[in-house]
Amino acid sequence: METITHYKQYPPNVSKVYSYFECRHKKGAQFNEVVFFGLQYLLKRYIAGCVVTEEKIQEAKVFYQMHFKQKVFDEEGWRKLLERYDGRLPIRIKAVPEGRIIPRGNVLFTVENTDPDFYWLTNYIETMLVQMWYPITVATISREFKKILAKHLKATSGSLEGLEFKLHDFGYRGVSSQESAALGGAAHLVNFCSTDTVAGLLMAQRYYNCPMAGFSIPAAEHSTIISWGRNREKEAYEYLLDQFPTGPMAVVSDSYDIFKACKHIWGDKLKERVMERSEDSMLVIRPDSGDPTETLLGVIKILEECFTCSVNSVGYKVLPSYLRIIQGDGIDLCSVEKVSWSAENVFFGCGSALLQKINRDTLNCAFKCSYVETNGKGMDVYKQPVTDPSKGSKRGRLSLRRNSDGLIETVERGVGKPEEDMLVTVFENGTILQEYSLDEIRKNARLWEEDLSLSQHNQDHPTSLEIHQKHIMNGVH
Repeated sequence: METITHYKQYPPNVSKVYSYFECRHKKGAQFNEVVFFGLQYLLKRYIAGCVVTEEKIQEAKVFYQMHFKQKVFDEEGWRKLLERYDGRLPIRIKAVPEGRIIPRGNVLFTVENTDPDFYWLTNYIETMLVQMWYPITVATISREFKKILAKHLKATSGSLEGLEFKLHDFGYRGVSSQESAALGGAAHLVNFCSTDTVAGLLMAQRYYNCPMAGFSIPAAEHSTIISWGRNREKEAYEYLLDQFPTGPMAVVSDSYDIFKACKHIWGDKLKERVMERSEDSMLVIRPDSGDPTETLLGVIKILEECFTCSVNSVGYKVLPSYLRIIQGDGIDLCSVEKVSWSAENVFFGCGSALLQKINRDTLNCAFKCSYVETNGKGMDVYKQPVTDPSKGSKRGRLSLRRNSDGLIETVERGVGKPEEDMLVTVFENGTILQEYSLDEIRKNARLWEEDLSLSQHNQDHPTSLEIHQKHIMNGVH
């Protein structure tokens, strides 16, 4: 870990290091705004309380001697921190309220030391804090899915009823670790209430004060179908209808031939059993292979032929209320937009495209120093690489405000007015000062009417606060 040696590298007599985190703006980027989420977990899990002990100091001393093959670990500095603060970190973190939607290129949180002896601590915790890229990126992508689904649901059904259940998180098995599943799963729950990622539910419960953030239904998987044998596919489906007579149930139906299963089993041999069910105990058929759009439309057409469809108030066809489809294979932002039937008919599931096919550069996340104090004198600092101007950094102390046009902007060089600053002190000297519940975060991240009318991911033409206040999308969460 390179930060181990930084205390030896700052200029003599430095007493303060002030740094910030942002998702850099990049021209032509797919996403132009982000959902801020996940800092509270990192603070509670790793940074708050007494995090330095004598045992840890001794362990680190031995470890880094072996790692660097020379004496570079600041044993004296860490012991001074232990004795003076009982192992609590003398730093201050100010951050955007979790769930807020912030245009890229703005400060999201700032970090500074509160004791001049521990100037090196600000960027020592950089590696940990930059991992914020992951929950921010998942929450942002999940909300982009929500925009598209809301737009189509409104256009093809006339309402947003059930929107929060339209995208189901199937990503647990596709992520790199349990913690990724927890953090990514919780980030998705900022926007939706539908998930199979239990780790995300537990994180929302333990760190965001939400007893149950998401829901699921009994669902078959290939092993529970193929264990009956190919010749008994109909018996497998019938058994599931018997096992779950009430409540919704999803059945994966592509183990052999999804189209034959829909036409000859669900639409013929078990048709009466299916029609006996109600909206509250709907059968949800799940295709799980092939081109998502082609397969989905093929299945819908077969079900239309076998079951009586109706036309809703805005002229789109709808399957009977006891029958729906969930498409969970191969789903990404592009494929969601291609469905032409009423969005009432279909639920979507998403796995790796939601939780795994992303990285720190998806939103160009960065943590940079912008201000230092040496010999009691402050200096605004920055980087400006000639080889990549987009990596230029901000200067001085930063604040975040809404300007007179209602647009969010970062004020640099310490000239921002404290009363206008949207950044809130969430952590100071080992203590968390501000917490957010998932309910509060969901309110902050809710959709606006403008989100339904804008082109996909297009926030290049932001609207004013006054317009937003008039057109908030009520009824979601």
